[in-house]
Amino acid sequence: MSITSKGMHTMTFNESLKQYRLQLILVLPLLVWMYYTVVPKMVGDWYNDENYSHGFLVPFIAGYFLWQRWPDLKDRLVKPDGLGMVIIVFGVVQLLAAWLGTEYFTMRTSLIVLLAGMTLFWFGREVLKGMALPIGYLIFMVPIPYTIYDILAFPLKLFVTKVSVAFLKIVGVVVIREGNIIMFPATTLEVADACSGIRSLVSLLAIAAAYSFLMKTSNVRRWIIIISAVPIAVATNSLRVIVTGILAQWWGAKAAEGFFHEFAGMAVFVLAMVMLAAFGELLRRTGRATHE
Repeated sequence: MSITSKGMHTMTFNESLKQYRLQLILVLPLLVWMYYTVVPKMVGDWYNDENYSHGFLVPFIAGYFLWQRWPDLKDRLVKPDGLGMVIIVFGVVQLLAAWLGTEYFTMRTSLIVLLAGMTLFWFGREVLKGMALPIGYLIFMVPIPYTIYDILAFPLKLFVTKVSVAFLKIVGVVVIREGNIIMFPATTLEVADACSGIRSLVSLLAIAAAYSFLMKTSNVRRWIIIISAVPIAVATNSLRVIVTGILAQWWGAKAAEGFFHEFAGMAVFVLAMVMLAAFGELLRRTGRATHE
């Protein structure tokens, strides 16, 4: 506890948590009551939809970020900010409006808004700055609306199909493209959402964000790593379609079905993570060499 110039005691974040632990504990049942159906349904989406299975890891990664920052965070001075109440009210209105309109994305993200508002209201801006990454990272646990998913998936499917067909023609494979359909002399393949890159992109962005903030590098390089997840996801899924197309030329449609299809999906995602890690390491070494 420190003393200001006016003789008033100013608590640190750690001291404030200890002094007001009872009040903070009493807020938990209120949050549980507000989100007792919202959060379980979101967890159900993680379990039932492969696009968002990474959601199970997000709270743990956010918790790790919080633990990592705790030595600095616990000693920050608490200066409650009334603006936090405005954010809290906004979060409650957001939840209510989304509940009335059955809009799940807005409903679920309101929890993140409330956490930010409560942190600002009780502990102030310095503490919120320290909590910004753990709280903000929670956005990756919220599935994006399917309307947005479909808007992104369709052009990605067409792009991956065009790139794959162009490469197949270069290596001498006889192929014709019609939309996202690839036609060979012996079989026809459809580039579905899973091959568009959108599925791996959602998870890869979450991993890229975590990876970039675990690295000791500049914010600019962190954003470069996060953005690089987009071309990496598209490139690896194009490779998946190309390999599938070449195999389908020899073994027919069975090359794109069953075990091979599932294995190819896992292999592509592992390859994407390896490429992301390699790019991040290259970026880190380049930055270190520049400063030497």
